[in-house]
Amino acid sequence: MSDLFWLSDAQMARLEPYFPKSHGKPRVDDRRVLSGIIFINRNGLRWRDAPKEYGPHKTL
Repeated sequence: MSDLFWLSDAQMARLEPYFPKSHGKPRVDDRRVLSGIIFINRNGLRWRDAPKEYGPHKTL
């Protein structure tokens, strides 16, 4: 799938205040995870059908 969806810097800046603070464990890449969730919802795919660029489907 060549038409991957990625959130822009402006979109991430608007969402950043809503992210939880990290407590001990390092956080995964929020942009990658949110972009993957949006991609799955827009295309009506199953979680396990997420492209590998978004990371493991269990993280989404």
